[in-house]
Amino acid sequence: MSAPEFHLYLPQMRLGLDAMVEKARAAESAGFVGMAGMDHLAPPLAEQHDMYEALTTNAWLLAHTERLVQGQLVLCDAFRHPSVLAREAVTLDHASGGRFELGIGWGSVIEEFTTYGVGPTSARERVQRLSETLDILGGLWSGEPIDYDGRFFRLEAAQQVPTPLTKIPIVIGGTGKRTMELVAAHADWWNVPIHQLDRLDDMRPSAGAARVSVQQMFAFVPEGVERAAIEEPARRRFGYQSLVVGGRQELVDHFSAMRERGVDRFYVWFADFAPPATLEAFGAEVISAFD
Repeated sequence: MSAPEFHLYLPQMRLGLDAMVEKARAAESAGFVGMAGMDHLAPPLAEQHDMYEALTTNAWLLAHTERLVQGQLVLCDAFRHPSVLAREAVTLDHASGGRFELGIGWGSVIEEFTTYGVGPTSARERVQRLSETLDILGGLWSGEPIDYDGRFFRLEAAQQVPTPLTKIPIVIGGTGKRTMELVAAHADWWNVPIHQLDRLDDMRPSAGAARVSVQQMFAFVPEGVERAAIEEPARRRFGYQSLVVGGRQELVDHFSAMRERGVDRFYVWFADFAPPATLEAFGAEVISAFD
């Protein structure tokens, strides 16, 4: 069994861009393969806080790192025209030497759609729009002229060059029937919502060849640090649901058990907002255990 991939999940809110670069570089040094942010028009339940746009932030962080893959959990399809997104993705792919991944979904916070005038708002239409976007991305990334006549988009002899350096990986999250059809048809990675993890074994065949990833929040207790000093503030901020608290061996055991269930990638969301010291200790104590 191959070693799992560790990616840092770090929402780009309440952080300056220089602070994000510091954390990205620390993650790279600690052995993380990648880093992912979110994509919203305002931070959910925290609209008063600063937040940066996802793809622009990706570009900034790619420019300030050497090996770290940048992605998102996940871009909202309705926020961008697929022809624009196709061009943006290839630009980031070339600029970074192939270190960009495209995470995409059909939108999870419906209040954003009504607040900012984004459509469509029905779930059926949003997933249909995502299907058309994925078709168009594949067509435009081929470099050949394409015609497309869909419910939401119409393209006539549309062509974009350059093409991706190799293949831009696509990450799709969710467990709905139509979503799983899109995962099987288009995704390199299927991100399983943590609250649906108990369905992983039953749904795995529906994901086709896509590999499995999971995002989860952790309160990591480095060696020599009192557990209560880490756990108590994490519980106050985030409660108990889905929060994993542990030191080196507990987390190695946790990731090993998930790896045996077929999870290949872990998006690690730190309850202390990932200061460089936490990332360094996690790399030395947890990631290194899988080398």
